[in-house]
Amino acid sequence: MSEEIFEHESEQTMSREAAAKRLREIAGQLEKHNEISLLAHGRDVTVRVADQVTFEYEVEVESADKNEIEISISW
Repeated sequence: MSEEIFEHESEQTMSREAAAKRLREIAGQLEKHNEISLLAHGRDVTVRVADQVTFEYEVEVESADKNEIEISISW
């Protein structure tokens, strides 16, 4: 069983437009490079991404005020 070397989870409240901008930034890195760079715990972290990935998304509709879209990319 392998152990994780690094894990970072972040939750932030922002506008819908800001969330869309962040998703576009991530998508741009995926499209143009084979890695994603981000700032986590005060340090730059680069994650290399394989050419073939598994893309998964989940939609939860709970009420008019509480819903969730979860996106996962793994390789």
